[in-house]
Amino acid sequence: MFTVDLYRRVRLACHVEGLSQREASRRFGVSRASISKMLHHSEPPGYQRTEPVKRPKLDGFTEIIDTILEGDRQVGRKQRHTAKRIFERLRSEYGFDGGYTIIKDYVREQKRVSREVYVPLSHTPGHGQADFGEAQVVIGGVQQKAHFFVLDLPHSDACYVRAYPRATTEAWLDGHNHAFAFFGAVPQSIVYDNDRCLVARIMPDGTRKRTDSFSAFLSHYLVKDRYGRPGKGNDKGKVEGMVGYTRRNFMVPIPSFASFDAFNAYLEDACIRRQSDILSGHKVSIGDRLQADLAAMRPLPATLFDACHKQAGRVTSLSLVRYKGNDYSVPVAFAHREVWVRGYVGEVVIGCAGEIIARHERSYDEADMVFNPLHYLPLIERKIMSLDQAAPLDGWDLPEEIHKLRRLLEARMGKAGKREYVQVLRLLDTVDMATLSAAVKDALNLGAIGYDAVKHLVLCRIERRPARLDLTLYPYLPRANVGTTSPSTYMCLVGVAS
Repeated sequence: MFTVDLYRRVRLACHVEGLSQREASRRFGVSRASISKMLHHSEPPGYQRTEPVKRPKLDGFTEIIDTILEGDRQVGRKQRHTAKRIFERLRSEYGFDGGYTIIKDYVREQKRVSREVYVPLSHTPGHGQADFGEAQVVIGGVQQKAHFFVLDLPHSDACYVRAYPRATTEAWLDGHNHAFAFFGAVPQSIVYDNDRCLVARIMPDGTRKRTDSFSAFLSHYLVKDRYGRPGKGNDKGKVEGMVGYTRRNFMVPIPSFASFDAFNAYLEDACIRRQSDILSGHKVSIGDRLQADLAAMRPLPATLFDACHKQAGRVTSLSLVRYKGNDYSVPVAFAHREVWVRGYVGEVVIGCAGEIIARHERSYDEADMVFNPLHYLPLIERKIMSLDQAAPLDGWDLPEEIHKLRRLLEARMGKAGKREYVQVLRLLDTVDMATLSAAVKDALNLGAIGYDAVKHLVLCRIERRPARLDLTLYPYLPRANVGTTSPSTYMCLVGVAS
């Protein structure tokens, strides 16, 4: 290939000095055809193909390759054909006898021309995009997968991030509640993907049938919802990029916190600190640009949306209600009745008619049974022989003085002592564990081992008055009969000694 300097010298000799092409060819040792090309170009033009490459070996096979590549668009990236796999199929299924290189070149060219081209977008203030991402975290010493909600405001690039154990309906709703409270305003519209927690079904005409919970949420905040095409993340590219940004910048190295509340406090602080950044292509910070977003957003309503998933249920013969694969206890008085369940991110609330009958910490395990021992004490009191094998009482961490009270009651009263022990525990329906424990300790110190005495001492503590116990009301308590002595008795002893 001729250098640019040779082009310069040939062109000067011919155009300036008047040298003919024949003489220039002899002087520079270059063919007359090359001299002619140099006179038409100021620098080497490079190789320019005038006709497409002819691949006679591919004749009749290009349509097959195109069909395979088109079919690959309908499957995941990890299971699409490579050029090598297409080459192997052409040889084994269609009798292709050409080489691998022409297949590889053709496939590369077809993939290049079929790659999607995107239109640069502008974003008006007051609108948002929302999505969920995943990351590994350590919560309470246990490494697990966390699902984090991201709300992005594309105009200002401000964001809010909050993590959850699962990407459930209630997590979506709770994430919005916290994001709106964080910004102090509600976006005019939000772009979503077609998550099943939000979209129950995509209709043939492209409209979305929303879930009941999500429809109620949109009605509460008056947010207009928009959706990307299925499988097209670029329709909400801003939040897709923000999910990756927060994972790389807020969660590397793997974060470790005592609880999700502590983790979320860290994430919220990271979102606030990011607002001081000035991004490429902008002259002011994210926080300054956020003011235009906030000015265009709607004010918060008077109350936040009740971020829960609602369903109906029926109490089983074991006084349990099933919710999301786990069983939660209710008072035995509600066995076999119809109830309603509200699942929040952190708790499960169960009610009957207009009354809340049980609250439990939310379990994200599978086939878990969550008991409140107090729910079963009335039944255990009637079926007292089940006391030692009652599953709801397993692992119940009771103070040592209450265990001591049980041992004394059973030793002195037998089966009736077990029943009185359960009656003592039932006082927890109205008082806290600290008050009951202190009353039991007072009863043990007084030697008043019984339900009535403990109940009296509990009331005295609540009413803040001194306790006056008449122990004659407890005939089963052991009594010590101490006889009186007389001088004659001592005189007998003196006489013996002498």
